Amino acid sequence: MADLLVSPDLNGEAVHDITPASAGWGHVGFATYDLQPGSRIDASIAAAGDANHDVEICIVLLSGSASISAGGQDFGLLKGRNSVFDRVPPFAVYVPKNTDFTVIAESACEIAVCRAPGLDGAHPARLITPDDMSLEVRGSGSNTRHVCNILPETEPADSLLVVEVITESGNWSSYPPHKHDTDDLPNESYLEETYYHRVDPPQGYVMHRVYNDDRSLDESMAAGDRSVVLVPKGYHPVGVPHGYNSYYLNVMAGPKRVWKFRNDPDHDWIVNPK
Repeated sequence: MADLLVSPDLNGEAVHDITPASAGWGHVGFATYDLQPGSRIDASIAAAGDANHDVEICIVLLSGSASISAGGQDFGLLKGRNSVFDRVPPFAVYVPKNTDFTVIAESACEIAVCRAPGLDGAHPARLITPDDMSLEVRGSGSNTRHVCNILPETEPADSLLVVEVITESGNWSSYPPHKHDTDDLPNESYLEETYYHRVDPPQGYVMHRVYNDDRSLDESMAAGDRSVVLVPKGYHPVGVPHGYNSYYLNVMAGPKRVWKFRNDPDHDWIVNPK
């Protein structure tokens, strides 16, 4: 199994480029880029590590402004937020498999490229605006988190599910611990998942545990700003230390595009008291 905590490379444009091969699984690819004004990425760069480039893509403009085109459509200059902590949704672009795209930075910007197997490719390239994304608050008390559904299962795609979450200082997220590693619909679905962590202020960290029922997998990690945690299986709660705020971008994909999870039975009572 690949190391679950992936550190960022801050020496160039490509901060992360995680492929199914490097992660040791079959579905999710994930990359992030730091672009300066005038810099560009395209399909030949951002899908180069995936076999046959036969992947669908969701480009997320995490911060900054950029011009994006895909599938022969020019979506123009997208003026995004200043920070992922601004509490406003991002712009995103959906790109079906075997489709060219180009991102050209207007300002310094942070771009995420979420990848998963393209199937029939029946969904055309499209712009996903902040107004298209649903917002929700999940949990209560110290289990409160703020969710933005970028590409949920209610919106068309072949494999990808993309969501971002802000969790405030001292709170827990992805909690109670839940898992989605078994193909047992309608009870549970098999989905691999990446967490791209941002921390405010950036010298902080969050605590991220990944474990399964028999504890053959049980890792607890201090995930710093801009790190990625891989979740190939098991439960995966996140705790945010006092004084820091957490943001993460989740990418999920598996054999079926359905998010059905099971809470850890030891902790399910927190939300389902008997």
